[in-house]
Amino acid sequence: MTNLETLTESNSNFNLDNSMPEGGRQEEFPATIQQYFNGLNEGQFESVSCLFAPEGELRPPFEEPVVGPEAIAAYLEAEAKGMKLYPRAEFQEGVEGENRYFEIPGQVETTVFKVNVSWFFVLNPETEILSVRVKLLASLKELVNFRR
Repeated sequence: MTNLETLTESNSNFNLDNSMPEGGRQEEFPATIQQYFNGLNEGQFESVSCLFAPEGELRPPFEEPVVGPEAIAAYLEAEAKGMKLYPRAEFQEGVEGENRYFEIPGQVETTVFKVNVSWFFVLNPETEILSVRVKLLASLKELVNFRR
């Protein structure tokens, strides 16, 4: 766990509503992160996968990491169609060694549900994505309702 994750682990309930802006301070995200959110919202999964380093990982909730741009593109094509990502304006940023870390809270909307999440990005010095971990910020009751 990174220092950034440790700082925010205890504060996992964000108050999000349907009126949140699509971006807020998003213009302050590095271009790679902006392209990640925009590309996913537009269904451009191949373009999104190209943002990852060759050894880059997408770490979806409750699943094994998906490693490498080709595998990530295939995963997104199968699993992310119709999703809309709404990053919040506030985010945390940190540096560890040569890598930059970002925690960005927000919401993911599908045709079936909306859920609060946090995205944990690790960018290398070339601003390629080394890792994106998606953490659900739902209560146990909310998670049980998703299965119904």
